[in-house]
Amino acid sequence: MKKPRCVTAVLLMVLILGLTQAGCVSGYQKNIAATTDQGDRKLKIVTTIYPLYDFTRNIAGEKAEVLCLVAPGSEPHGWEPTPRDLAEIQKADVFIYCGAGMEEWIEKAINGIDKQRTVVVDASRNIQLITLTDEESDGAEFPDTDSSAGSVNGKRHNIDPHIWLDPVNAMQMVENICAGLAKADPASKEFYDANALGYRKKLEELDGEYKKGLANAPLREFITSHAAFGYLAKRYGLIQIPVRGLSPEVEPTPARMAEVVKIAKEKNIHYIFFETLVSPKISQIIAGEAGAQTLVLNPVGGLTQDELNRGEDYLSIMRKNLANLQKGLEVRP
Repeated sequence: MKKPRCVTAVLLMVLILGLTQAGCVSGYQKNIAATTDQGDRKLKIVTTIYPLYDFTRNIAGEKAEVLCLVAPGSEPHGWEPTPRDLAEIQKADVFIYCGAGMEEWIEKAINGIDKQRTVVVDASRNIQLITLTDEESDGAEFPDTDSSAGSVNGKRHNIDPHIWLDPVNAMQMVENICAGLAKADPASKEFYDANALGYRKKLEELDGEYKKGLANAPLREFITSHAAFGYLAKRYGLIQIPVRGLSPEVEPTPARMAEVVKIAKEKNIHYIFFETLVSPKISQIIAGEAGAQTLVLNPVGGLTQDELNRGEDYLSIMRKNLANLQKGLEVRP
């Protein structure tokens, strides 16, 4: 017996709609759906940016559904939550944000949270923060300083939010996240502690690779498209020369670009680093003027869908960064 044409058409429309909606789901959310067990009640955890998502899923394992608000391929600087995003935060058992000024909208989100229901985790807790003056954060230079945000000698200081790019800082972030999960789910504290310890060991290995891999670099200075690598540079005795300041969305002035070209020539820097989520055009122009080449140095604030499809994560991207830094700093094999 043949099905009526109208029924067949409806079924076809439902199938198409389902496929369309599935295609709109972000890579992070697909990972959640693939690992969600409809049986036991799991913690619902909302994170703001990719590093927090990756750290959290390694600690929480199968005991939680982890959501990253900033979708794959999106630049996290300047990102703003939608009303739907704010609703997701309010429904969460645990809300984890980077802190250190990364989320300029955070006060609005936290004000809407029921603290009796949702555990809020500031991942930057107990991390020494690097600060810059307005002039420095516009790309003039990147000093080696630690202090709290505020005003010094009449100049306002801005906090560098890229704390996760130092593996030692990442260890503290993991500890902060683990404490938040244990507070929300005390019965699973030992589980979270064990997973956090295992992941911390991986971060310790990564730190060791960076120390060994960069210890004898002939060059100690590297040029980046924006000032994202201050914590990494400080940890391993390097100096970053950023074209832009703390945000990649601020275009450098012609004078700043000319200054960077001059620095590259004077210091015999043969590679200009660019990022995956920002146009490489500025870095390419500077490289062309300086007779240099370009290489990727990924701030890991967010991954592309292609990177997720290849199974990349924080650890693998950081190792690729190390390999490119070694090339840019002319480390001999």
